[in-house]
Amino acid sequence: MTAFATLRRAGVLATALIALASGVLATGTVRAEAPEVHISKGYGILYLPMIVMEHEKLLEKQAKAAGLGDVKVGWLELDGGNVINDAMISGNLDIAAIGIPGFLTLWSKVKGNAKLEVSGLAGLSATSLYLNTNNPNIKSLKDFTAKDKIALPGIKTSLSAVVLQMAVAKEFGDDNYAKLDPMTVGLPHPEAYTSLVSGKTEVNSHLGSPPYSFMELENPQVHRVMNSVDVLGNISLDLVYAPKRFIDANPKLTAAFLAALEEADKLIADEPARAATIYVQSAKAKLSAEEVERMIKDPDTKFSTTPNGVMQFANFMGRVGTIKNKPATWQDLFIANVHSLPGS
Repeated sequence: MTAFATLRRAGVLATALIALASGVLATGTVRAEAPEVHISKGYGILYLPMIVMEHEKLLEKQAKAAGLGDVKVGWLELDGGNVINDAMISGNLDIAAIGIPGFLTLWSKVKGNAKLEVSGLAGLSATSLYLNTNNPNIKSLKDFTAKDKIALPGIKTSLSAVVLQMAVAKEFGDDNYAKLDPMTVGLPHPEAYTSLVSGKTEVNSHLGSPPYSFMELENPQVHRVMNSVDVLGNISLDLVYAPKRFIDANPKLTAAFLAALEEADKLIADEPARAATIYVQSAKAKLSAEEVERMIKDPDTKFSTTPNGVMQFANFMGRVGTIKNKPATWQDLFIANVHSLPGS
Protein backbone atom coordinates (compact mmCIF):
# COMPACT_ATOMS: atom_id res chain seq x y z
CA MET A 1 0.00 0.00 0.00
CA THR A 2 1.43 3.43 -0.99
CA ALA A 3 1.94 6.19 1.54
CA PHE A 4 -0.82 8.15 -0.22
CA ALA A 5 -3.23 5.23 0.02
CA THR A 6 -2.41 4.76 3.67
CA LEU A 7 -3.03 8.43 4.38
CA ARG A 8 -6.26 8.32 2.39
CA ARG A 9 -7.51 5.24 4.30
CA ALA A 10 -6.64 6.90 7.58
CA GLY A 11 -8.51 9.99 6.46
CA VAL A 12 -11.64 7.97 5.64
CA LEU A 13 -11.48 6.25 9.05
CA ALA A 14 -11.02 9.56 10.82
CA THR A 15 -13.97 11.03 8.92
CA ALA A 16 -16.12 8.05 9.92
CA LEU A 17 -15.14 8.38 13.56
CA ILE A 18 -15.88 12.08 13.52
CA ALA A 19 -19.29 11.40 11.98
CA LEU A 20 -20.03 8.75 14.61
CA ALA A 21 -18.94 11.07 17.38
CA SER A 22 -21.06 13.86 15.92
CA GLY A 23 -24.07 11.56 15.89
CA VAL A 24 -23.52 10.57 19.50
CA LEU A 25 -23.17 14.19 20.54
CA ALA A 26 -26.24 15.18 18.58
CA THR A 27 -28.50 12.44 19.91
CA GLY A 28 -26.88 11.74 23.27
CA THR A 29 -27.25 8.04 22.46
CA VAL A 30 -24.71 5.24 22.73
CA ARG A 31 -26.14 1.87 21.65
CA ALA A 32 -23.98 -0.26 23.92
CA GLU A 33 -26.94 -1.74 25.82
CA ALA A 34 -30.10 -3.62 24.88
CA PRO A 35 -32.39 -1.59 22.58
CA GLU A 36 -35.38 -3.65 23.72
CA VAL A 37 -36.48 -5.08 27.08
CA HIS A 38 -39.24 -7.58 27.92
CA ILE A 39 -40.96 -7.23 31.31
CA SER A 40 -43.74 -9.17 33.02
CA LYS A 41 -46.30 -8.10 35.58
CA GLY A 42 -49.12 -10.00 37.26
CA TYR A 43 -52.71 -9.39 38.27
CA GLY A 44 -53.87 -7.19 41.11
CA ILE A 45 -52.90 -4.20 43.24
CA LEU A 46 -49.53 -5.75 44.15
CA TYR A 47 -48.38 -4.96 40.60
CA LEU A 48 -49.60 -1.36 40.57
CA PRO A 49 -46.08 0.17 40.26
CA MET A 50 -45.48 -1.92 37.13
CA ILE A 51 -48.91 -0.97 35.74
CA VAL A 52 -48.14 2.72 36.34
CA MET A 53 -44.67 2.32 34.80
CA GLU A 54 -46.16 0.81 31.65
CA HIS A 55 -49.03 3.29 31.35
CA GLU A 56 -46.85 6.36 31.89
CA LYS A 57 -43.93 4.99 29.86
CA LEU A 58 -41.59 5.74 32.74
CA LEU A 59 -38.87 3.29 31.71
CA GLU A 60 -38.76 4.76 28.23
CA LYS A 61 -38.44 8.22 29.82
CA GLN A 62 -35.66 7.22 32.22
CA ALA A 63 -33.78 5.27 29.54
CA LYS A 64 -33.75 8.28 27.25
CA ALA A 65 -32.57 10.50 30.13
CA ALA A 66 -29.71 8.03 30.69
CA GLY A 67 -28.60 8.44 27.08
CA LEU A 68 -29.93 5.09 25.88
CA GLY A 69 -32.19 6.51 23.22
CA ASP A 70 -35.60 5.07 22.38
CA VAL A 71 -35.64 1.76 24.22
CA LYS A 72 -38.56 -0.46 23.20
CA VAL A 73 -40.39 -1.96 26.17
CA GLY A 74 -42.57 -5.06 25.75
CA TRP A 75 -44.95 -6.12 28.53
CA LEU A 76 -46.40 -9.53 29.37
CA GLU A 77 -49.02 -10.43 31.98
CA LEU A 78 -48.06 -13.64 33.78
CA ASP A 79 -49.32 -15.18 37.02
CA GLY A 80 -47.70 -17.82 39.23
CA GLY A 81 -44.05 -18.16 40.16
CA ASN A 82 -43.48 -21.32 38.14
CA VAL A 83 -44.91 -19.73 34.98
CA ILE A 84 -42.83 -16.57 35.40
CA ASN A 85 -39.63 -18.48 36.17
CA ASP A 86 -40.11 -20.75 33.15
CA ALA A 87 -40.46 -17.67 30.94
CA MET A 88 -37.30 -16.18 32.44
CA ILE A 89 -35.21 -19.34 32.04
CA SER A 90 -36.39 -19.77 28.45
CA GLY A 91 -35.15 -16.27 27.60
CA ASN A 92 -38.56 -14.70 27.00
CA LEU A 93 -38.16 -12.18 29.84
CA ASP A 94 -35.50 -9.69 30.91
CA ILE A 95 -37.18 -8.34 34.05
CA ALA A 96 -40.06 -9.84 36.02
CA ALA A 97 -42.28 -8.94 38.95
CA ILE A 98 -42.90 -12.01 41.08
CA GLY A 99 -43.94 -13.21 44.51
CA ILE A 100 -40.88 -13.50 46.76
CA PRO A 101 -41.19 -17.29 47.24
CA GLY A 102 -41.13 -17.86 43.49
CA PHE A 103 -37.97 -15.79 43.19
CA LEU A 104 -36.31 -17.64 46.08
CA THR A 105 -37.12 -20.95 44.43
CA LEU A 106 -35.38 -19.95 41.20
CA TRP A 107 -32.49 -18.15 42.95
CA SER A 108 -31.72 -21.29 44.97
CA LYS A 109 -32.09 -23.60 41.96
CA VAL A 110 -29.72 -21.71 39.62
CA LYS A 111 -27.20 -20.41 42.15
CA GLY A 112 -23.70 -21.14 40.84
CA ASN A 113 -24.85 -21.47 37.22
CA ALA A 114 -23.37 -18.39 35.54
CA LYS A 115 -25.70 -18.69 32.54
CA LEU A 116 -28.88 -18.76 34.61
CA GLU A 117 -28.18 -16.94 37.90
CA VAL A 118 -30.66 -14.24 38.87
CA SER A 119 -30.63 -11.25 41.22
CA GLY A 120 -33.32 -9.17 42.84
CA LEU A 121 -33.50 -5.60 41.59
CA ALA A 122 -35.75 -4.14 44.29
CA GLY A 123 -38.75 -4.72 46.48
CA LEU A 124 -42.13 -4.02 44.89
CA SER A 125 -45.15 -4.18 47.19
CA ALA A 126 -46.87 -5.37 50.33
CA THR A 127 -50.54 -5.99 51.04
CA SER A 128 -52.86 -8.41 52.79
CA LEU A 129 -53.74 -11.74 51.21
CA TYR A 130 -57.16 -13.05 52.22
CA LEU A 131 -58.11 -16.70 52.33
CA ASN A 132 -61.79 -16.50 51.41
CA THR A 133 -64.31 -19.33 51.13
CA ASN A 134 -67.95 -19.94 50.22
CA ASN A 135 -68.10 -23.01 52.49
CA PRO A 136 -70.00 -21.94 55.64
CA ASN A 137 -68.45 -24.81 57.61
CA ILE A 138 -64.92 -23.43 57.31
CA LYS A 139 -64.03 -21.03 60.11
CA SER A 140 -60.30 -21.75 60.42
CA LEU A 141 -57.50 -23.74 58.74
CA LYS A 142 -58.46 -26.72 60.89
CA ASP A 143 -61.83 -26.99 59.15
CA PHE A 144 -60.54 -27.73 55.62
CA THR A 145 -61.13 -31.28 54.38
CA ALA A 146 -60.13 -33.26 51.31
CA LYS A 147 -63.38 -32.16 49.66
CA ASP A 148 -62.33 -28.50 49.67
CA LYS A 149 -60.34 -26.86 46.87
CA ILE A 150 -58.22 -23.73 47.41
CA ALA A 151 -57.33 -21.72 44.30
CA LEU A 152 -53.80 -20.26 44.04
CA PRO A 153 -51.90 -18.76 41.08
CA GLY A 154 -49.50 -21.71 41.22
CA ILE A 155 -49.23 -24.72 43.51
CA LYS A 156 -46.35 -25.13 45.96
CA THR A 157 -44.10 -22.23 44.87
CA SER A 158 -46.35 -19.22 44.20
CA LEU A 159 -46.65 -16.42 46.75
CA SER A 160 -50.11 -17.56 47.84
CA ALA A 161 -49.00 -21.19 48.07
CA VAL A 162 -46.06 -20.45 50.36
CA VAL A 163 -48.03 -17.97 52.48
CA LEU A 164 -50.57 -20.78 52.99
CA GLN A 165 -47.75 -23.17 53.94
CA MET A 166 -46.38 -20.67 56.45
CA ALA A 167 -49.82 -20.23 58.00
CA VAL A 168 -50.31 -24.00 58.17
CA ALA A 169 -46.87 -24.46 59.76
CA LYS A 170 -47.77 -21.89 62.39
CA GLU A 171 -51.01 -23.74 63.12
CA PHE A 172 -49.85 -27.37 62.87
CA GLY A 173 -46.03 -27.20 63.10
CA ASP A 174 -43.27 -27.19 60.47
CA ASP A 175 -43.53 -30.95 59.94
CA ASN A 176 -47.07 -30.43 58.64
CA TYR A 177 -46.43 -27.31 56.54
CA ALA A 178 -47.75 -29.04 53.39
CA LYS A 179 -50.91 -30.38 55.05
CA LEU A 180 -53.26 -28.37 52.80
CA ASP A 181 -51.17 -28.61 49.59
CA PRO A 182 -53.23 -31.52 48.19
CA MET A 183 -56.30 -29.27 48.33
CA THR A 184 -54.75 -26.50 46.20
CA VAL A 185 -55.35 -25.94 42.50
CA GLY A 186 -53.54 -23.54 40.17
CA LEU A 187 -55.71 -20.71 38.83
CA PRO A 188 -54.90 -17.07 37.99
CA HIS A 189 -56.56 -14.66 40.42
CA PRO A 190 -59.26 -13.44 37.99
CA GLU A 191 -60.37 -17.01 37.23
CA ALA A 192 -60.22 -17.96 40.91
CA TYR A 193 -62.43 -14.99 41.76
CA THR A 194 -65.00 -15.99 39.13
CA SER A 195 -65.03 -19.61 40.33
CA LEU A 196 -65.45 -18.67 43.98
CA VAL A 197 -68.29 -16.19 43.61
CA SER A 198 -70.16 -18.38 41.11
CA GLY A 199 -70.29 -21.28 43.55
CA LYS A 200 -70.59 -23.63 40.56
CA THR A 201 -67.13 -25.20 40.46
CA GLU A 202 -65.07 -27.43 42.73
CA VAL A 203 -63.15 -24.35 43.89
CA ASN A 204 -64.73 -23.16 47.11
CA SER A 205 -61.78 -21.15 48.49
CA HIS A 206 -59.19 -18.67 47.21
CA LEU A 207 -56.06 -17.16 48.76
CA GLY A 208 -55.75 -13.93 46.81
CA SER A 209 -54.78 -10.29 46.81
CA PRO A 210 -56.72 -7.05 46.17
CA PRO A 211 -58.81 -6.25 44.28
CA TYR A 212 -60.03 -9.85 43.98
CA SER A 213 -59.98 -10.58 47.71
CA PHE A 214 -62.03 -7.44 48.43
CA MET A 215 -64.45 -8.09 45.57
CA GLU A 216 -65.10 -11.64 46.75
CA LEU A 217 -66.24 -10.42 50.15
CA GLU A 218 -68.96 -8.32 48.52
CA ASN A 219 -70.70 -11.64 47.82
CA PRO A 220 -72.82 -12.55 50.88
CA GLN A 221 -71.99 -16.25 50.37
CA VAL A 222 -68.26 -15.61 50.86
CA HIS A 223 -66.41 -14.98 54.12
CA ARG A 224 -62.80 -14.54 55.17
CA VAL A 225 -60.93 -17.31 56.97
CA MET A 226 -57.48 -15.73 57.25
CA ASN A 227 -55.58 -12.49 56.67
CA SER A 228 -51.87 -12.99 55.83
CA VAL A 229 -50.88 -9.89 57.81
CA ASP A 230 -52.12 -11.62 60.98
CA VAL A 231 -49.70 -14.48 60.26
CA LEU A 232 -46.64 -12.79 58.72
CA GLY A 233 -46.97 -9.12 59.55
CA ASN A 234 -46.96 -6.40 56.90
CA ILE A 235 -43.91 -7.52 54.89
CA SER A 236 -42.97 -7.31 51.20
CA LEU A 237 -44.77 -9.94 49.16
CA ASP A 238 -43.49 -9.14 45.66
CA LEU A 239 -40.20 -8.02 44.15
CA VAL A 240 -38.63 -7.51 40.73
CA TYR A 241 -35.70 -9.53 39.44
CA ALA A 242 -33.56 -10.16 36.36
CA PRO A 243 -30.86 -12.53 35.10
CA LYS A 244 -27.37 -11.52 36.27
CA ARG A 245 -26.19 -11.62 32.67
CA PHE A 246 -28.77 -9.01 31.71
CA ILE A 247 -27.88 -6.80 34.68
CA ASP A 248 -24.13 -7.00 33.98
CA ALA A 249 -24.61 -6.25 30.28
CA ASN A 250 -27.07 -3.40 30.88
CA PRO A 251 -26.02 -1.35 33.94
CA LYS A 252 -27.53 1.91 32.66
CA LEU A 253 -30.79 0.25 31.64
CA THR A 254 -30.97 -1.47 35.03
CA ALA A 255 -30.46 1.88 36.79
CA ALA A 256 -33.09 3.44 34.53
CA PHE A 257 -35.56 0.70 35.51
CA LEU A 258 -34.95 1.38 39.21
CA ALA A 259 -35.44 5.12 38.64
CA ALA A 260 -38.69 4.38 36.79
CA LEU A 261 -39.87 2.17 39.66
CA GLU A 262 -39.13 4.91 42.20
CA GLU A 263 -41.02 7.37 40.01
CA ALA A 264 -44.01 5.02 39.85
CA ASP A 265 -44.01 4.62 43.65
CA LYS A 266 -43.93 8.40 44.05
CA LEU A 267 -46.88 8.86 41.71
CA ILE A 268 -48.89 6.31 43.70
CA ALA A 269 -48.04 8.00 47.00
CA ASP A 270 -48.63 11.56 45.78
CA GLU A 271 -51.59 10.94 43.49
CA PRO A 272 -53.50 7.83 44.63
CA ALA A 273 -56.63 8.88 42.73
CA ARG A 274 -54.66 9.12 39.49
CA ALA A 275 -52.97 5.78 40.18
CA ALA A 276 -56.38 4.21 40.78
CA THR A 277 -57.65 5.53 37.46
CA ILE A 278 -54.58 4.11 35.70
CA TYR A 279 -55.23 0.72 37.32
CA VAL A 280 -58.89 0.65 36.26
CA GLN A 281 -58.01 1.65 32.68
CA SER A 282 -55.09 -0.75 32.35
CA ALA A 283 -56.40 -3.78 34.22
CA LYS A 284 -59.90 -3.43 32.76
CA ALA A 285 -61.20 -4.15 36.25
CA LYS A 286 -64.91 -4.10 36.99
CA LEU A 287 -64.29 -1.55 39.71
CA SER A 288 -64.59 2.18 40.07
CA ALA A 289 -61.50 4.32 40.53
CA GLU A 290 -62.86 5.27 43.94
CA GLU A 291 -62.96 1.62 45.04
CA VAL A 292 -59.39 1.03 43.86
CA GLU A 293 -58.22 4.19 45.60
CA ARG A 294 -59.58 2.86 48.90
CA MET A 295 -57.58 -0.34 48.35
CA ILE A 296 -54.44 1.66 47.59
CA LYS A 297 -54.92 3.63 50.81
CA ASP A 298 -55.50 0.47 52.87
CA PRO A 299 -52.98 0.50 55.78
CA ASP A 300 -51.76 -2.98 54.80
CA THR A 301 -50.93 -1.93 51.23
CA LYS A 302 -47.50 -0.39 50.60
CA PHE A 303 -45.31 0.24 47.56
CA SER A 304 -41.57 0.49 48.10
CA THR A 305 -38.29 -0.55 46.50
CA THR A 306 -37.02 -1.54 49.96
CA PRO A 307 -37.25 -5.35 50.40
CA ASN A 308 -38.85 -5.87 53.82
CA GLY A 309 -39.13 -9.33 55.39
CA VAL A 310 -37.57 -11.27 52.52
CA MET A 311 -35.55 -13.33 54.99
CA GLN A 312 -38.75 -14.41 56.72
CA PHE A 313 -39.65 -16.30 53.54
CA ALA A 314 -36.08 -17.52 52.99
CA ASN A 315 -35.70 -18.82 56.55
CA PHE A 316 -39.01 -20.71 56.36
CA MET A 317 -38.30 -22.24 52.96
CA GLY A 318 -34.79 -23.22 54.04
CA ARG A 319 -36.09 -24.70 57.28
CA VAL A 320 -38.71 -26.93 55.66
CA GLY A 321 -36.43 -27.85 52.77
CA THR A 322 -38.23 -26.25 49.81
CA ILE A 323 -35.01 -24.42 48.89
CA LYS A 324 -31.53 -25.97 49.16
CA ASN A 325 -29.48 -22.78 48.98
CA LYS A 326 -30.53 -20.27 51.63
CA PRO A 327 -29.13 -16.74 51.56
CA ALA A 328 -27.23 -15.59 54.66
CA THR A 329 -28.62 -12.04 54.35
CA TRP A 330 -31.19 -10.30 52.19
CA GLN A 331 -28.36 -8.46 50.41
CA ASP A 332 -27.16 -11.81 49.00
CA LEU A 333 -30.30 -11.83 46.88
CA PHE A 334 -30.14 -8.30 45.48
CA ILE A 335 -27.94 -6.09 43.32
CA ALA A 336 -25.59 -3.65 45.06
CA ASN A 337 -27.73 -0.64 44.05
CA VAL A 338 -30.21 -1.40 46.86
CA HIS A 339 -27.87 -2.76 49.57
CA SER A 340 -27.94 0.53 51.48
CA LEU A 341 -31.72 0.44 51.88
CA PRO A 342 -33.12 -0.58 55.31
CA GLY A 343 -34.20 -4.01 54.05
CA SER A 344 -34.62 -7.28 55.92
